[in-house]
Amino acid sequence: MRIRLRIRLRLAAAGIAAVCAVLALTAGTAPAARAATPPLPSHDPFYTYSGQVPLSKIAPGTVLKERAVSLKLEGLTVPVKTEQVLYRTTGELGQPTVTVTTIIKPLVSLGTKIVAYQNAYDALGTECDPSYTLQGGNNGDSTGQEEEVAIAGYVAEGYTVTVPDYEGEAMEWGAGQESGRDTLDAIRATERYLGVPASTRVGMLGYSGGSIATEWAAELAPRYAPGLNIVGTAIGGVPVDYAHVLNYIDGDTDWSGIMPAFLISLPHALNVGITKYLSAYGKQLMSQVAGKCIASFATAYPGLKFSQLFLPRYSNPYQVPVFVSIMNHFIMGTAPGHPREPMLIGVGDSDGTGDGIMIAGDEEALAHEYCTQGVPVTFQEYPGLPHADAAVPWEAAASTFLQSRLAGLPAPNGCAAIGHGNSLAPLPEPSS
Repeated sequence: MRIRLRIRLRLAAAGIAAVCAVLALTAGTAPAARAATPPLPSHDPFYTYSGQVPLSKIAPGTVLKERAVSLKLEGLTVPVKTEQVLYRTTGELGQPTVTVTTIIKPLVSLGTKIVAYQNAYDALGTECDPSYTLQGGNNGDSTGQEEEVAIAGYVAEGYTVTVPDYEGEAMEWGAGQESGRDTLDAIRATERYLGVPASTRVGMLGYSGGSIATEWAAELAPRYAPGLNIVGTAIGGVPVDYAHVLNYIDGDTDWSGIMPAFLISLPHALNVGITKYLSAYGKQLMSQVAGKCIASFATAYPGLKFSQLFLPRYSNPYQVPVFVSIMNHFIMGTAPGHPREPMLIGVGDSDGTGDGIMIAGDEEALAHEYCTQGVPVTFQEYPGLPHADAAVPWEAAASTFLQSRLAGLPAPNGCAAIGHGNSLAPLPEPSS
């Protein structure tokens, strides 16, 4: 899965990589060179706030630390100015937290316009953080390097790109509200670091795991960060309803390995316990995937059934109240209000249901919901394409869509052609 995605994104971005090579030559810098691997975020004091002012007294989006770093593309230093900032943000339960975003400036800018790029790093360990992989740190199990060429493409076009570690300090993979706030505060921190006004045009995008942060940022922005000028959001391969996704991949060959990872991250983010419901095998698998990147475990347990992770008397986890509560909490489109900016939503459909992990009817339902609320939406399905393959046409569409929005061009509205999709009603709450 990781290798397929890497190859396809490389092929699709061959022109982008060539542009970056030309920029490197014309910048008058020394030839690109390989550098030592940076320290892991878990061993790097930059990632820790130790100031005297309590975080609760500091406004979200405030820059707490800053430093210059080297950007690595396929292990080679790219001569563009790259900084990282530690900033204050907000956790899943509303608690003050910190995380890091990487700010990449273009060599030639036609006025500051920001692209917030949310990597699909899908991780339980800090070696997968974009702030680490963009510096050349990568153990081979992260998907970070696969998206570097796409990020470089936006930089080559003249945009300032900010790439947040949106899972936060505790690696809360899939915690939608937290990752959305982390994304919005990365934009605020980037604007403050650059010294540009909140009226600066911003585009957001993310595929797969990155779509979680991006979609929730769009949902939460009107209330959490109303001052930002977000002009367009592109999301693809979106896990709109986790319960539907888990049912879809139950017993699958390529994706069932993510199930134990979800049982680690989501309960932890909500500070609830489910251990007493789990089987010995479920606990064993959770121990094996803890601290790992998705590429190391997604296909590691082919045919895994969700029921295997639970004790026999809880073989139907949808009869466990706390589990149902977790699933319902993260259904997209449920925040009060709705996105204000035009949206592009895309998904592959390889089997009539979805792309092998994400469900086409769920994404269509989310698109339809936003259409009913007055959001201009473009919805695209990619027939015959599984998840990794669909990333290529989606990335191309997202680039065109965001460039037009950042240029101030009128947004298309495809709502008339969008069906109702699947029901996104919450699961019924079982009795205790």
